[in-house]
Amino acid sequence: MSAKNVNPSDDKVFCPVCKREYDKEIIEKHVNKCLFLNVDVSKRNGSHFDENCSQQKRIKIDVSPVRSTLENTCTGPYKNMSKVLLKESPKSSATYELSNKPSKQSSSALINDSKNIPLAESMRPMLLEDIVGQVESFGADSMLYSMLSKKKIPNMILWGPPGCGKTSVANIIANICKEQNNMRFVKLSATMCGINDVKEVVKVAKNEIKFKRQTVLFMDEIHRFNKLQQDTFLPHVENGTITLVGATTENPSFSLNNALLSRCRVVVLSKLTVHDVLLILERAVVRKELAVVVDSISDKLVCGDQKKCVIERQSLQWVAEVCDGDARVALGALELALSAAPEHSQHVIGLEDLKRGIKRSHMLYDRQGEEHYNIVSAIHKSIRASDDNAALYWTTRALHGGEDPLFVARRLVRAAAEDIGLADPNALVEAVACLQGCQQIGMPECDVLLAQCAVRLARADKSTEVYRAMKSVQRSLTEAKGPLPSVPLHLRNAPTRLMKDLGYGKGYNMKHRDESGLTYMPEGLEHVNFFDKENGG
Repeated sequence: MSAKNVNPSDDKVFCPVCKREYDKEIIEKHVNKCLFLNVDVSKRNGSHFDENCSQQKRIKIDVSPVRSTLENTCTGPYKNMSKVLLKESPKSSATYELSNKPSKQSSSALINDSKNIPLAESMRPMLLEDIVGQVESFGADSMLYSMLSKKKIPNMILWGPPGCGKTSVANIIANICKEQNNMRFVKLSATMCGINDVKEVVKVAKNEIKFKRQTVLFMDEIHRFNKLQQDTFLPHVENGTITLVGATTENPSFSLNNALLSRCRVVVLSKLTVHDVLLILERAVVRKELAVVVDSISDKLVCGDQKKCVIERQSLQWVAEVCDGDARVALGALELALSAAPEHSQHVIGLEDLKRGIKRSHMLYDRQGEEHYNIVSAIHKSIRASDDNAALYWTTRALHGGEDPLFVARRLVRAAAEDIGLADPNALVEAVACLQGCQQIGMPECDVLLAQCAVRLARADKSTEVYRAMKSVQRSLTEAKGPLPSVPLHLRNAPTRLMKDLGYGKGYNMKHRDESGLTYMPEGLEHVNFFDKENGG
């Protein structure tokens, strides 16, 4: 662009960005808007990832010839337009690429980067139809499937175990936004950003609304923000400045703000089944042409390509079984096995090869999260139901997952008093002895102590009489109206002369209640028996 495009004698000025002619009165406002819409997204959003950045057209402009002319032509407040250009071009020119086609250097860089992309990342679904599993939440008949098909994205929290597809759903939402000119997708992770980054996204989102563009913010690991930090989202989700899509592995009831939950729909994603993971593995092998899948090793002779690896179907089945429903772990294990195969020759990856290279060490268990309480609850309820087999399984599974043995032992002591009680008083003694033994020898030696105690309690006779009577007393205290009745005088201790003069301890004797002639319940409750079933005992 040359200086002849700007004629000081005319009332019209050419925009140096879009090369269109505008009145002097509106040229500054237009250039500001034009620069904002065409500038590289990374300049607007800082270091945030924007899925639409690949669609942003960038224009190559040399503003040095028109700089002086603009300053002379746009007098008064319109001189700020040149300052905008100066800010964008510290070296006398603002450079923006006109074409979306990458240069040769960037193309080679992209090719090299694609080689380093993990298989789990490259296999993320692009369409709703590509989602494996999660039929209840994203099946063809679900409400979310219908909404996303119509390009409508609600505020939602994706809750599920690792590798179940939370980030994959976000990837599909990003593609939906990419197809729409009025939508913008921003991805952040609470593990790498703070509240200031969120505020910056909101700031840009407010400006985007002026151009009728909606911002969808995907916040991964949203539970890493504390309750006070989560309040930052509230006003902007409420007024529609951003559409929030959060992902968490923690129970939202405990880890997220109730006010935020009331503004978002919680979508529960379940653990993938073995069939789902196997389907993902076979899809990865076929689409990426990683290997040839055969039913048995003898079938390898039919394979035409002698450079590809051959992998047995039962090997993929085994990987799907040991990954505990985590597709990311399964794809990573498959990628590791294929990477270890020799190049330029056909190599058979059998089941034994995978078993030697991949140990089953992955199991979903969170010592501080919901699974921590779910497992110990299963132990207690199995003991209550006298299911010794289930009690042994859940106890061993908790220890296998790295649970604190003392936590399990304390729960066993509770079960001995709550569910066995007076039907077998020795059970409580043995449970306490188990707790002390765990404190003395620790893991792994104490595992058999816990297993034996759990089976012992499960096989013991059960009596909840004391527990139910205690709950009845607690309920009576909670529902009592007015002040609680005082202790009768004859039951009070009288260590001083004044107390004796006041009648403390007067008439007390040590006989049985049926012979003493005394009442031991407070006034008004003399005839209440909390062990009666009528009172909940």
